[in-house]
Amino acid sequence: MKNTFLLSWVMLTVSAFSQNTYKSAIIGFYNFENFYDTIFHGSYDDPAFTPNGSKAYISTVFNDKVAKLAKVLSQIATDFNPDGPALLGTAEIENKYVLDTLLRHPLIAARKYKYVHYDSKDFRGVDVALIYNPQYFKVEKSRPVFVKIPAGAKNAVYTRDVLWVRGLLNGERIHVFVNHWPSRSGGEKRSEPARMAAANTVRKFIDSLLIIDSASKIIVMGDLNDDPVSNSVTKGLKATSDTKNIGTDDLYNPWVGMYKSGQGTLAYQDAWSLFDQILFSSSFLNRNQKGFFYYRHHVFKADYMIENTGRYKGYPMRTYNGDVYRGGYSDHFPTYIVLLKKVK
Repeated sequence: MKNTFLLSWVMLTVSAFSQNTYKSAIIGFYNFENFYDTIFHGSYDDPAFTPNGSKAYISTVFNDKVAKLAKVLSQIATDFNPDGPALLGTAEIENKYVLDTLLRHPLIAARKYKYVHYDSKDFRGVDVALIYNPQYFKVEKSRPVFVKIPAGAKNAVYTRDVLWVRGLLNGERIHVFVNHWPSRSGGEKRSEPARMAAANTVRKFIDSLLIIDSASKIIVMGDLNDDPVSNSVTKGLKATSDTKNIGTDDLYNPWVGMYKSGQGTLAYQDAWSLFDQILFSSSFLNRNQKGFFYYRHHVFKADYMIENTGRYKGYPMRTYNGDVYRGGYSDHFPTYIVLLKKVK
């Protein structure tokens, strides 16, 4: 009887793995940048993204945005797995309508993606979501996790909820946290306590899982609005890139070296930041285990996603420059990690 999870078999040429066959699963994250419909819904919405708003956000623009996001999703990590991401965390999603429209696009419809999404009270009306391929992943349980912003850290009262999803990846239970932490608007230092509050909220949840099962497999992904070396990540989440001294309750962060070498996922004032991170529990580091283990990490940035003219040449090509329609993809590049599992 065939396994209903049609994970691709990967023959690796790397000498350390050349004698084995592996299944692969791609775990990704992508900030869709202002993925709105064209209707103003009142409170917790952004009126600029409407036909009569400052950006003249009409159905033609929305449909172009859908097509371009679908193009990116159709190509992420297909050199490792032709099915693309098994899981894709997303940010700046307005509602279920935009997700339904995207996942029906012909470029990705055959994957039959589903998603988990909850509305939150973010003042701009955007949330996070987890898109998943049901051939790879089965949802067991999910819920939004409220983040309380400390007084004085932000002008906004609310931020995006964290999304927690528990499910089975090829029969193996994992926990996924999808994040979009408070921005740096108002100043990095002033807003830092808000991001630390988000980090502490996630960390507290992780600790509760590890009390129940110290070997829990946990993935934390998102636009953290902080870099891999920021306090919210290293101290709040307890994430490290030191595999030799990592604790059983620490998270592993594979993005530190890439960030220190000057690479990133978004650019501002000619400096790169790496806000879009995927971290995971140390239980993914053992390559001799029966379950999935971490193999590689990547920033996906095809040439067509990169700005090719003007003062922002080399940056991610975004949908709008201010209120002027640019016709790009997102102001962030997506990231992904490759998980492998040994086939008997």
